[in-house]
Amino acid sequence: MAGRERLPLGRLKSFHPLNRLTADQLVLLVNRAERRCHKSGETVIEQGVRDGLDFFLISGAVELHAKDGRKSVIEAETEKALNPIARLQPRMYEVVAIRPSEFLVIEQDILNDFLNSAPVSQVEMESEGDWVASGSAEHRLRMEFNSELRSNHIRLPSVPDMAWKIRRTAAREGLSEKKLAMAVTADPAMAAKLVRACNSPVYRGLGGVRSVHEAVTRLGMRTTRQLLAEFALRDVFRSRQLSLQRRMLKLTQQSRELAALCWLLADQIEGLDRDEAELAGLLHDIGTVPLLVLAEHHPGLWSSEARLQSGCKQLRAEFGAALLESWGCPPTLVEAVRHGEDWQYECPEKSPQLVDVVITARLHSTIGSSQNGEPPALNQVPALGRLGGPEPGASRTQELLAEARARVEQTQLLLSTR
Repeated sequence: MAGRERLPLGRLKSFHPLNRLTADQLVLLVNRAERRCHKSGETVIEQGVRDGLDFFLISGAVELHAKDGRKSVIEAETEKALNPIARLQPRMYEVVAIRPSEFLVIEQDILNDFLNSAPVSQVEMESEGDWVASGSAEHRLRMEFNSELRSNHIRLPSVPDMAWKIRRTAAREGLSEKKLAMAVTADPAMAAKLVRACNSPVYRGLGGVRSVHEAVTRLGMRTTRQLLAEFALRDVFRSRQLSLQRRMLKLTQQSRELAALCWLLADQIEGLDRDEAELAGLLHDIGTVPLLVLAEHHPGLWSSEARLQSGCKQLRAEFGAALLESWGCPPTLVEAVRHGEDWQYECPEKSPQLVDVVITARLHSTIGSSQNGEPPALNQVPALGRLGGPEPGASRTQELLAEARARVEQTQLLLSTR
């Protein structure tokens, strides 16, 4: 598709079954699809073949020739052209261009995989009998989250200002992959959605992505930019409740600082990848994002700051781990999200793990801020002994926090540069 104008998503949504896919699924799918042009009189599809492809007619017109001699014409942008051309395998028709024609060609297996992970209508989900409207607010939130996870309706919106800055930075000419990845680390929701994109069917077999930089590299600059533009335009957090807005902003700020702390800690430990650790820190609280989206419809949860804090603390690790598992993320990353808030968690692996880094980073953050609660006794945190190195203390913590905030400021500078 190099050198050609990108098809507008609205145009793609006119085709069946592409209209069932989300905007980011369409971006991923089309960037791995092929655009083919045929002159008048050329054969597009041979009768009897099994090619495993779907042909969507973008422009022009074709004629279908059946075995019994019957013929029919399909013109672009008509009702007959809304579905793939002669989709059945083996092909029942020979398809010939009768005018210069262009097609979007997609592998059927890949399209089917995308359709299997596309959002399911709420009517279909409610018909399963899983909807529970009774019980505690936390119980209802858990049931709603699980329902949305199964139906692929989970939303991960970003703080509007941050989304706009990342989109503007991503569009900058001459930006390197490293700088683009650095910009994305400013927002955990953006980073999470890139990770999710890397676990889509078109990248099957490459393994779970382990860092934001790896996600950008795997997707490529063009696809990453298109996805970030879609995220920024269509998926930002808006709420009439000030407590939910404040919580989302606090989540973004704390996740960025914790990600920087994780990067600094992993940089000092042999066997740990600092970019992987950064991603673990950035996503450690990602379960709070869908929780805040759902909380909009549960006034009891945000009736007080203490109530909101309690609800988030109870559910966010569970929600975050479930999200990452559903995306096929590496087990070490899932473990870091599931147990990163458990001071006493002891990883069964002998070598230091991402979860140890997240726990230790959280300990430094707690020591350095009176707003994060009371830190535990150091001898009650097994992760410290597994990582080795100097123990947290006022001096060591302040040094790390200063370095972490300097890394965050570098990202802020990148985002503010015009």
